[in-house]
Amino acid sequence: MNNVKPKKFLGQHFLTDLQIASRIADTVDICAPLPILEVGPGMGVLTQFLMQKGRELKVVEIDRESVPYLQQHYPTLSDGIIEADFLRLDLTKVFDGRPFVLTGNYPYNISSQIFFHMLDNKDLIPCCTGMIQKEVAERIAARPGSKAYGVLSIMIQAWYDVEYLFTVHEHVFNPPPKVKSAVIRMTRNQSQSLGCDEQLFRRIVKTVFTMRRKMMRNGMKQILPKDCPLLEDEIFNRRPEQLSVQEYVELTNRVSEALTLG
Repeated sequence: MNNVKPKKFLGQHFLTDLQIASRIADTVDICAPLPILEVGPGMGVLTQFLMQKGRELKVVEIDRESVPYLQQHYPTLSDGIIEADFLRLDLTKVFDGRPFVLTGNYPYNISSQIFFHMLDNKDLIPCCTGMIQKEVAERIAARPGSKAYGVLSIMIQAWYDVEYLFTVHEHVFNPPPKVKSAVIRMTRNQSQSLGCDEQLFRRIVKTVFTMRRKMMRNGMKQILPKDCPLLEDEIFNRRPEQLSVQEYVELTNRVSEALTLG
């Protein structure tokens, strides 16, 4: 059959450079020797190199045109092709509850949602690699104090060690995106628990970053009573991007105690 036509509504930009595809596939090599799940294989440019890794491989593809293409060109993979929306996929059933490595040339328009789905299943995914928009990669890898540091940085770095591996230029895609791409690797850290109320942690981080250019005190007034003595603490004179993950954990515990005391 003919090549698959990239679809804008699916955020598809097909990688055409085989050397880069091989380099992306190689990013899984230092991950634990687990099965691999590839998101959005398209016409299989990355898939063909993942198949050489000697690991159990499955791919999840929402594009109805791509699925028969993959079945025809990679017949040995047929039983491992899942026609589904990754964001709606029950990841506990993909490899019968076994952990796996997540990788892919991720669609730009849902890459953040993909990683939040990963976080919801972090005990199943000890390693995640792949290519995303450069700006998003920089946000994920950003350190406290930088302009790129934000909600995505904190949520992912709370559970994963992040490596920004290399940049990919626009001309190696069909169609060329308007932005550069980057390849990253996220490896699960040793944290089994954050040591705080994780729901409150997420609420605090998301709330204060709605006012990222203002002092923490402004955002926290949406969570704490306006007359709460904790709001006078020095930490609230800082801006949200200035706090580390650990400082947000410690703050969450203090806020939890203040809310309990009323």
